[in-house]
Amino acid sequence: MTEEQPKKKAKVLIVDDDAFLAGIYATKLELEGFEVASARDGEEGVKVALEEKPDLILLDVLMPKLDGFEVLKRLKSEETTKDIPVIMLTNLGQKEDVEKGISEGAVDYLIKAHFVPAEAVAKIKKVLKME
Repeated sequence: MTEEQPKKKAKVLIVDDDAFLAGIYATKLELEGFEVASARDGEEGVKVALEEKPDLILLDVLMPKLDGFEVLKRLKSEETTKDIPVIMLTNLGQKEDVEKGISEGAVDYLIKAHFVPAEAVAKIKKVLKME
């Protein structure tokens, strides 16, 4: 019998200043076999994304230093991060916010109050074509 090469884990970057919520998502993702990196504010999020080059980014909108829309704009303007799918994960549920997130390059927009971590993981798997 030959030993199979371990499949590279998909890496998800969680950019959220809510440590408790980020921790819940990180735990759920790790249980599902993902590698997880995290950042606590927008500036750190851009820095970590450029260094780690994750497969997908879960991005909050309301954060210190840079908000999620600005982070998204910066990531989409960088050659090395412009193709990384970004899912906005926020409490901002106004139609204008959703449209802004999608128009600036997010692949999806999840409102925290409407989604449990398992549903978010299902969306991530779908975006990364892991289903």
